[in-house]
Amino acid sequence: AAYIDAEHALDPNYAKRIGVNIDELLISQPDSGEEALNIAEMLARSNAVDVVVIDSVAALVPKSELEGDIGDAFVGLQARLMSQALRKLTSSLAKSKTCAIFINQIREKIGVMFGNPETTSGGRALKFYSSIRIDIRRTGSIKLSDGTEVGNRVKAKVVKNKMAPPFKTAEFDILFNEGISREGSILDMAIDHNIIEKRGNWMAFKEHKFNGREAARLELKQNPTLLDELEGILSKHLKSLESV
Repeated sequence: AAYIDAEHALDPNYAKRIGVNIDELLISQPDSGEEALNIAEMLARSNAVDVVVIDSVAALVPKSELEGDIGDAFVGLQARLMSQALRKLTSSLAKSKTCAIFINQIREKIGVMFGNPETTSGGRALKFYSSIRIDIRRTGSIKLSDGTEVGNRVKAKVVKNKMAPPFKTAEFDILFNEGISREGSILDMAIDHNIIEKRGNWMAFKEHKFNGREAARLELKQNPTLLDELEGILSKHLKSLESV
């Protein structure tokens, strides 16, 4: 995989801590948007990597803007850059086995009175060319019993999908210093499929009882045997549903 860090904000040590294999990751920190997109196109054309991540579209600054003075107006430059680059990149991706992941940020349109004022930077080209678009938002914080925040609850919604039916949603936990919580995801699925009984704030799995979701997640994290048992039962249940 390759990671094009246009924001110049990647911390390799933190990435390693949350499960990224840094030894197999190519990292580039380009100076301009043109350089970043040329690197992405070259990697896709060469078929050298399976995944190229561009982080982020908002940080892809055109060369002319970098060479200009602070305060100069550059209307539509980034949108034109993205439109031109994606015409080339789409062709290279179609002929290779490389998947390109663009990370973007939400902005607000000025003066919108009706409808949704939110938009994404970089113009409309990325929305048009993308096969799948996922809207990821923080919905709440995860706290311990003493009130300490240990992570965020996140909701992901597929807003465009050329590969499968769109508008599916999923929720999961992102924990600080750990990344996506495996225990939290297994717990949520087990509750959804009634493998774990939930009555009010209490949860029960066989002889194990938990007071609250966070208590259940911590117990699963501290008891790998229990987690493996729950995952095995859940896996068998899901396979039985697929065979029906």
